[in-house]
Amino acid sequence: MSVLLDAACGFPTMLLTSAVAVLVGFWSLVLCRAVGRDAFDADLDMEALGFGGAPVAPAGTLFIGVAWVLDLLGMVLLGRVGLPGLWSLLFSVVLLAAALAVSWRLTRWLAGRVRKRRREDRTISSQAPDLRR
Repeated sequence: MSVLLDAACGFPTMLLTSAVAVLVGFWSLVLCRAVGRDAFDADLDMEALGFGGAPVAPAGTLFIGVAWVLDLLGMVLLGRVGLPGLWSLLFSVVLLAAALAVSWRLTRWLAGRVRKRRREDRTISSQAPDLRR
């Protein structure tokens, strides 16, 4: 357990750990109904980021969460290798960049799948017969 805590509080994972703490705070406020889950949707154009109109909070949560888990696991493995100081620093920065890149790709892929599913649902619902009489 101390290995995970050391990795989560060490450089560069600490950058993502603080972002995860902000996410936990935000979703806690959403659960308490102090803010809406779509509170940031008007502030950011997700189309421009390649997320295809996905809601900001879930897409951001997925992006940060996956990057944090990948970076944390990578730092634990990197710590077990026991590289000397400068090499460890270099690999940890490369690991952070790789975790962010993989997380970005995964979030874009999932946002595309959600967008495709929504489009299919709208098509099906518009073709359904009107059963109200």
